[in-house]
Amino acid sequence: QVQLLESGGGLVQAGGSLRLSCAASGRTFSSYGMGWFRQAPGKEREFVGVISWSASSIVYADSVKGRFTISRDNAKKMVYLQMNSLKPEDTAVYYCTATPRAAAQSQWEYIYWGQGTQVTVSS
Repeated sequence: QVQLLESGGGLVQAGGSLRLSCAASGRTFSSYGMGWFRQAPGKEREFVGVISWSASSIVYADSVKGRFTISRDNAKKMVYLQMNSLKPEDTAVYYCTATPRAAAQSQWEYIYWGQGTQVTVSS
C-alpha cells in the first residue's frame, strides 16, 4: 500500500516556475515507478511524465519536454516535478501516482493516486 500527498501548487504568471512535491508512505515506495498526470477542466486526464524506481528511465509528454523535470529521493520517499516556463495551458490539477511498471504512460497502469494539487498559470 502506498499513500501519496501532493503539495506545492498555486497561482503563477506565465513564464514562471513551480515545484510540486509528492510525499509517499509505504515500505515499498522505492519499487514503484512514479508518475505525474494532470487534468484541466473539461478535459481528460493526461500523462505528464514518469520516473522509474531507480531514476534510470524518465519519460515526458511532448507538451512539457524541456520545461518540466521529474526527480525522486527514495530515502525520503519523495517525488518532485519542477515546472519551468509555465504556460496558461499548463493550468490543471496535478496528480502524483504510482505504478508497478517501470515507466508507464497510461493512467490505467497506475494503482495509487494522490488527491491532486491545483496549478493555475495566468497570462
